[in-house]
Amino acid sequence: MSRVWEVPVDDSTRVRDVRVAAEAAGACAGLGPHRIATAALVATELATNLVRHADGGYVLINLVERAPADGRRLSVQLVALDHGPGIPDVAAAMRDGYTTAASLGAGLGTCRRIANDFDLHSLPGRGTAAMARIDHEPPADRYRTPPRGPRAGGVNVPLGRAEYSGDAWSRICAGDRHTLLLADGLGHGPKAAEASGAAVDALRDVADRPPAEMLRHLGRALRRTRGAAVAVAQLELGAGRLHFAGIGNVGARLRTDGTWKAMLSQPGIVGAQAPASVAVQRLPWQDDSLLVLHSDGLPGRWTPPDDAVLLGCDPAVVAAVVLRDAGSAARPVRDDTCVAVLGGSGSGSGGVGSRHGSGG
Repeated sequence: MSRVWEVPVDDSTRVRDVRVAAEAAGACAGLGPHRIATAALVATELATNLVRHADGGYVLINLVERAPADGRRLSVQLVALDHGPGIPDVAAAMRDGYTTAASLGAGLGTCRRIANDFDLHSLPGRGTAAMARIDHEPPADRYRTPPRGPRAGGVNVPLGRAEYSGDAWSRICAGDRHTLLLADGLGHGPKAAEASGAAVDALRDVADRPPAEMLRHLGRALRRTRGAAVAVAQLELGAGRLHFAGIGNVGARLRTDGTWKAMLSQPGIVGAQAPASVAVQRLPWQDDSLLVLHSDGLPGRWTPPDDAVLLGCDPAVVAAVVLRDAGSAARPVRDDTCVAVLGGSGSGSGGVGSRHGSGG
């Protein structure tokens, strides 16, 4: 199930809450003491920056799976989001020891160095999104070459800061097939989380199958649950083509050649009331293509980003900015919300603060 920690940071007393949440997440992920301490240090610095430089914000902590080569172990992903003034000089802020106020002495540069993945996006007057992932082992090379192929990442927020989200996302690979799944369990709470978690687990058994077959297999696997809305997007990298199929209220938008296109899911519930046949949409995929999947917790009229710098960031940062900018106090979240992104070749560092940018 999708365990999530969401901690609002509106004053200095909440910094400790973020650190404690990061330590709890590290324990749940099975990290060793040293890496838990690393997660706590990064979390503390990100939260401190929210208080001192952004007049508050919030920190999301998700447990994310790494690539199959890493044995599908869980990592701790920390995302700090704010609507503050932004960072005037990102390059300077990323240097070790840089600070504009008395601080812990860690700084974003140190966070970048000790995290396995780190990326940051900031715009003056719009705010900042900073993301760090902490793996079981420390990074072997400070400036290692990112892995080739498309990157994937996402963020997940439970309704009312609940312990579990009823939404889940996953990415799985088989040969040159890269599949991104997003599942929204019916309702919210533990039972919804059980349904979306079952979809993620069942996906591992059918990594080499096309989307329609995947959804039929997931339908059988989810019969013991309350069911879920599920979207599956499969990229055939060699053919340069994306295959999309969805059942239920999961949104999907694909950006190619600077233009966003919505893809539609069919009515139904996987595991309960699925349609007899599954429609599959096929669209071309290019080097600049970017796919966004999201649950219906995201407002229906959200505006896709067209910031070239943001679109080159780690997909988790793109997902976080989409989530942040789609909501407001006037449009409060009314359900669990998950955003997952697939895109980029992984051949370079598109994000302003990216060190690895490998994605999940």
